[in-house]
Amino acid sequence: LLASRGAGFTDEELLAAGLAQRSRIRPGQIYDRFRERIMFPSTDARGRVLGFGARAMRDNQRPKYLNTADGELYHKREQLFGIHLARAAAARAGRIILVEGYTDVLALHQAGLRDAVGIMGTSLTEEQVRQLERVVRVLDLCLDADRAGQEAMLRAARLAAGRKLELRVVPLPDDTDPAELVEREGVEALRARVESSVPFVVFHVERILERADTGSAEGRDRALDELRPVLADLPASVLREDLLRRVAGRLELSEGRLASLLASPRPRAAAASVSGAVATATLDHGERAERTFLALCIAVPQAGADALREIDPDELLTSDLYRRAARHLAGRTGSPLSELPPDDEELARLVADLVDRAGRAGSVSVDQLEHARLVLELARIDRAIRRARASGAPGIAELARERERVLEAIGRTVARLETAV
Repeated sequence: LLASRGAGFTDEELLAAGLAQRSRIRPGQIYDRFRERIMFPSTDARGRVLGFGARAMRDNQRPKYLNTADGELYHKREQLFGIHLARAAAARAGRIILVEGYTDVLALHQAGLRDAVGIMGTSLTEEQVRQLERVVRVLDLCLDADRAGQEAMLRAARLAAGRKLELRVVPLPDDTDPAELVEREGVEALRARVESSVPFVVFHVERILERADTGSAEGRDRALDELRPVLADLPASVLREDLLRRVAGRLELSEGRLASLLASPRPRAAAASVSGAVATATLDHGERAERTFLALCIAVPQAGADALREIDPDELLTSDLYRRAARHLAGRTGSPLSELPPDDEELARLVADLVDRAGRAGSVSVDQLEHARLVLELARIDRAIRRARASGAPGIAELARERERVLEAIGRTVARLETAV
């Protein structure tokens, strides 16, 4: 701020450029918007600087990424970091590699992969997809191997639907981003992974199978319902046949039986799920328990916020929609309808339904919420035991002991609830 003023820029110019912002505490004063952050210029495709993005320097600094506020020139939803450098290389290669952050773009360019761009630490947008479609026909998703990265890939698939874009996924190790991979294993390790990218549909099918409870018939039915819309519309190809073989093996079906099930009309609940409706009337027991837990988190917001902070939605919940709801509600149990993603109507409908159920629940105690959480914990352990038995993995004894501890906790909670009545 002092250097900019010394260079002759006025406060109004700094505010208009998004480099400064007004203080809420001290009226009339301004301060550096990007203080204690590493700044990266955000340009258009011709290299003209429109604004800035900045990454936190400290682990406890929030938000992790901060961008210039939208204005006359800068529109965050349209920005792709490094597009002016990647455009020519991408046009020659026929592909663009999409990564999350600034340092990932730098790592790939330093590795000689100059067709990489970043989404500026935000969710992929329709405007960005339109830009990419004008340049290439193949989009390699090289996003972090965490929940946020995997959800970003699913969002990319939704946005690319109906467009002339082929999506592929670059496999990364768990809890590793591209920059970290280069630092730990070297440039060639990253280059090899980019070259071994897989079609998005393969990634999506494997993701569903990895999370499925294939140790029970009910779990395999749920997995089939999730896989049905993914596989049913695939054109006849070697890839489709390969996926059908994999899925048939994991779901303990013959390939012929799987093909027959995919060709048959979908169950009403599954069809509703695919179209985005919240099929509350046909939920199975497990999903009803998950819905009850989330509704109770809203009914007792402080205890609900604490409970949501302590759980891992990917482990505790079996439905991708309910996992998204849990992540949205974390920190928002007091105002669950605020800050809903504008492009996720399915989530918005579910949260509205949960709010309605919480309102009709009447007086809810913390013990009721705890009981609902423990029921889900018990189901999680049972799934883990079935998987361990099916694969012959060790640890069943410890899981059995954990199950006993949860059952004892459920007994104590039920006793308190009965005493309260």
